[in-house]
Amino acid sequence: MRELAAESVDLVVTSPPYNLGIAYRSYDDTSCRETFLSWCSEWAREVKRVLREDGSFFLNLGASPSNPLLPHQLLLTLTAPDFFQLQNTFHWIKSISIETKDAQTISAGHFKPINSKRFVNDCHEYLFHLTKSGSVRLDRRAAGVPYADKSNIKRWKHTGGSDQRCRGNTWFIPYETIRSSTDQRPHPASFPIALVEQCITLHGQGEESILLDPFLGIGSSALAAQNLNIARFIGFEIDADYLQVTRERLAVPATSPNKSPALPNDGEPELPL
Repeated sequence: MRELAAESVDLVVTSPPYNLGIAYRSYDDTSCRETFLSWCSEWAREVKRVLREDGSFFLNLGASPSNPLLPHQLLLTLTAPDFFQLQNTFHWIKSISIETKDAQTISAGHFKPINSKRFVNDCHEYLFHLTKSGSVRLDRRAAGVPYADKSNIKRWKHTGGSDQRCRGNTWFIPYETIRSSTDQRPHPASFPIALVEQCITLHGQGEESILLDPFLGIGSSALAAQNLNIARFIGFEIDADYLQVTRERLAVPATSPNKSPALPNDGEPELPL
């Protein structure tokens, strides 16, 4: 990132290593907490340098049930004085169970069951929206959902007659259903393409965006940029095998990754307890 010009990137969407002992191929995910936070501060300073004044930095962070404070500790580090402002906090919901109007309980999404007498299954991660000023304009309606009650379209002046409302800060985005983790998702902690697409749409600069992912992994951000015809995508990855998987995925882009049926107990990395 030091080779990139200052204020040359519109949008950053990334998920760094979680420092939870995840088995990456080319990275030791077991640093002491102080070392990890210091390292994150170093690369995040570069993110701030290359980000435009009206840019958005979407930071995906997860935790393990027995180590729940890591996302919050890193957030406090990155929002120290003269660093980033926390503008929005989103909850990426991977799996959910709801009761329907006819009193039926349905479950959708993917989760890794936890065998524990202390903890419940962990079915969500954080997505922190960081900006330089805390006042970056977003395209809330473009990233929204239709009204359930269509009478609200005329009732509320802010709709402008459009059947689209703000989605809010809870995003249910399941992993794409796959047949084989080894063949189709050879990375222990990837995120769905649709998660990045939602960030791009919400930021609102469309195809003119320059998107950066400092931790490319197997290329979900690159696929999202390709799917939405983003002007330029920049990604960094230290593992040659992950980079090759990214190139192969870009050669055969996914179609409607967020439309696949969601089946439980598939696709989420196992986190240590």
